[in-house]
Amino acid sequence: MVLLVVDTQKAITNSGLYQFKLFETNVKELINRARRNDVEVIFVRHDDGVGNELTKGNEGFEIYEGFLPMDDEVVFDKNVNSSFKDTGLLEYLRKKEENTIVIVGLQTDYCIDATIKAGFEHGFKMIVPANTNSTFDNKYMSAEQTYNYYNEFVWNRRYAECISFEKSLELMG
Repeated sequence: MVLLVVDTQKAITNSGLYQFKLFETNVKELINRARRNDVEVIFVRHDDGVGNELTKGNEGFEIYEGFLPMDDEVVFDKNVNSSFKDTGLLEYLRKKEENTIVIVGLQTDYCIDATIKAGFEHGFKMIVPANTNSTFDNKYMSAEQTYNYYNEFVWNRRYAECISFEKSLELMG
């Protein structure tokens, strides 16, 4: 099992997110629990390309201070929603013979959704702890509606196992 922390970058990790404080607290706690119990923590960053805030070299591209990777932790960069497409993550996990991914991060309706579905397609058991992914309001749904739609309807028992935060802590040992 690995803990995959997706797109928790400075440009989008802020109080505008749905239940930001709960999200921040839970992600920090899971990262710390994983590290204490030798569960590998892997980070993914999104690069939107030149001229965007989420671009390598810009401050907004860097990982949020509260979730910084340790020196020995792996960071993959991507430029599409899926963390698996052309990043090396799939090959890395296969080489390590990992089959279970606990996924946290941003944004529920973009990169978390794409990564969960791609992970499922590649045969991984995808686990989504409650209140460890978030997003912003969009023109069609509030962030709360979006969170509930994906976590309770789209992913659970289809592409992933959506579990309580407490159960995710137990999984981390």
